[in-house]
Amino acid sequence: MSLSTDLMTALKEAMKSKNTVALTALRAVKSEILLAQTESGAKLELTEEQELKILQKQVKQRKDSAAIFLEQNREDLAAPELAEAEVISQFLPEAMSEEEVTKVVEAVIAKTGAEGMKDMGKVMGMVSGQLAGKADGKTISNIVKAKLS
Repeated sequence: MSLSTDLMTALKEAMKSKNTVALTALRAVKSEILLAQTESGAKLELTEEQELKILQKQVKQRKDSAAIFLEQNREDLAAPELAEAEVISQFLPEAMSEEEVTKVVEAVIAKTGAEGMKDMGKVMGMVSGQLAGKADGKTISNIVKAKLS
């Protein structure tokens, strides 16, 4: 089953159960997917990778918003953002552990012969391509920095 089909099923279930948090989050994701489909002018099906990027972006936006709200002592606004991020995260594949990401980073560094921070862009590009949807960009970046410095 495709991600869009799973999303629609979950959206219908949220409507039936009157789960407003899930409903808000899923509608936002559906909206982003529809926008991405119509950007090219024709209604094209998105690849699974594109759909995963949209989901990751939505989760990141909500977590960033929640962090800002928590800095300002607004737990009442942060809680719904974190709840929505949790709902959207259900559709993402399980994230890789830091050890697994480290192994991939080390393999790419060995393969490319990267020797310092000047090669970070090259390494980040290759690792991000291999781990698309499986690891957070911030985690990848931190590990690459640690290995190259």
